[in-house]
Formats: sequence, structure tokens, C-alpha cells
Amino acid sequence: MPNVRPVPTVRRRRLGEALRRYRNATGLSLDAASAELGWLGPKLSRIETANGHIRPAEVAPLLRVYGVTDPDVVSALEGLAKDARKQGWWQTYSGVVAPAYADYISLESDAESLRIWSPLLVPGLLQTAGYAREAVSANATTRTPEEVAALSEVRMARQAVLTRPAGPLKFWAVLQEAVLYQRFAVRPDTMRDQLRRLLDVAELPNVTLQIMPLAATPHPGGAGGFNLVGFPGPMPDVVLLENLIGATYVEGVDEVQVFADAFERIVAAALPVDDSMALITRMEEESRR
Repeated sequence: MPNVRPVPTVRRRRLGEALRRYRNATGLSLDAASAELGWLGPKLSRIETANGHIRPAEVAPLLRVYGVTDPDVVSALEGLAKDARKQGWWQTYSGVVAPAYADYISLESDAESLRIWSPLLVPGLLQTAGYAREAVSANATTRTPEEVAALSEVRMARQAVLTRPAGPLKFWAVLQEAVLYQRFAVRPDTMRDQLRRLLDVAELPNVTLQIMPLAATPHPGGAGGFNLVGFPGPMPDVVLLENLIGATYVEGVDEVQVFADAFERIVAAALPVDDSMALITRMEEESRR
């Protein structure tokens, strides 16, 4: 497996996209904006395309050229510039965590909110260790047992964002009811423990959990699952789409809004929270008989 890139490029992409958006709003060309700061060569172009690094101290002067002086915007982009080189705890697992996955963990750790429509699996932030091992093993068909164990550990470590002292992630997940009927022949207790975990984590004040009933009316979730990652301040949201060979990010503001609107419709079609908890409770009780 390739090692994780030393720089979390997803942070650079977010920063570059924000700076390009502010520049375009002024009508300035790359050359004109660079000239205002005395920058030579393709420095600004490289920053906007996430191929170059901008120092935090350079952010405010550049934003002033664009007429942006809002302290919240300046602070947010300075923080992103500072963190662009920061390596997270997941670097310890660089031998098994692919670059795209490392990018997502970086997004997740920076996020203020996460909305998930999950029609096939319990989301990673809600999984038990047993469920995580089974899920990773089923999907990572080319992995060794040691790599499966390491990836399961990564999934468990990610869950710290739900209870982090600096401000827990606001997490809202809608699961297809069929997910609750999953069975594991080798470890029959896996799903029982997972149902209990769902009930426990749903008690957190920052977690909202709903179930999409099998008898639900048609809704946009039929197009497939997605993760909608939200950030504080001026930073635009990002959508993650996953498949067996990797991940795709949707980062355009208009495109992300399509998923935000879809999630609202999915929420409306799902069971209310209390009814969802009652369904999970009933299934958990039945699994213990």
C-alpha cells in the first residue's frame, strides 16, 4: 500500500478554493492579485490549486487585497493554512491508511457537523469493534488479517470526535432499516452488541439517529449513500461518496447544496427519532432471546 501523503492535501484544496472564490469576486486576475503583494511567478496559482503552501502570516494581507476583512473569515483561513501541514494521529497507520482515507479523517477531525445517509452499513462512527472488524474484512478483500485489525483500530479511534472536549461533532445519521437485520454467521452476537451501541450513542446530546423504514415513500436516498461534512465559519461543506475502489469528493457549493437538500428530504421520509429508538430497542430485545 502507498504511504499517506505527508501533507493533508484536502486542507490545501479547501483553502485554495476559498481564496480563489474571494479573488474571483473581485474580478482580479492571478497576475494582478500577485502584483499587489509583490509575489513573483506562479505562487498564487499554486496555492489556489493546492500545489503550493501559503504561510498563515500571508493570509490576511492577501485577503485585504480582496477586500475581505471579516475577522472570522481571516481567522478561519489562517487556521486552515496553519493546519495544512499538521499531521494527525492517523499518520501512525500510514502503512494501511490510503491517502483518500487519510484526507477524509482530516476532514472529519476538522468538521463541526456530519450528516450521513447510510443505506448499507452502520456508519463507522457508530460501529462496535466487532462490527468494524467484520465490515472492514468484508470490504477490504485484499487486506491481510493484520491490516484488517489496524483499519478496525483506526475506525475506533475516529469515534473520539463524538466526545472531544473542544466541542463534539454534531452527528446526524439516517440508516436504512435493512441495516439492522444484518447477521454475522461466525460471530452471531455482533449485531446484538451493535444495536446496543446504537442506543447508547444516541443518548449523546450531539447525536441524532433515525431509521428509514422499509415501507418508506420514495426519497433521494435511492441514489446511494453519502457523507455531508460541515465546517464552521466561512469554509464550504464537502460531500464524500464512497465505493470499493476509493472515494470521490464533491466540493462545489452548488453541488454540495444538492446533497444538503436531499438529506432534508431523507430526514422527512425517515421515522421520527423516538420511533427510530423504539424500533432499535425492540430489535435489541429480540436479539437477546
